[in-house]
Amino acid sequence: MPKMKTKKSAAKRYTLTGTGKVKYKKMNLRHILTKRSPKRKRQLREAGIMDEASARRIRKQMLPYG
Repeated sequence: MPKMKTKKSAAKRYTLTGTGKVKYKKMNLRHILTKRSPKRKRQLREAGIMDEASARRIRKQMLPYG
C-alpha cells in the first residue's frame, strides 16, 4: 500500500503540539486593523487550539503522519 499524501494546504495552516492538539493562527489580523481595539489585536496574535471534533478530522484526513 502506498504512502498517504499530506494535504500541503493543511500542513501550512496547522501544526500539531506534542500532546496531539491542533494549533492554528487566528484570522482577522491581516488588514483594516484601525477599527479593532488593541485588546482584540493582542488576543488575535495568540495561537488558537482547535476543538477536538474538528481536530480529529484534520489529523486523520489532512495530516496523516503528523
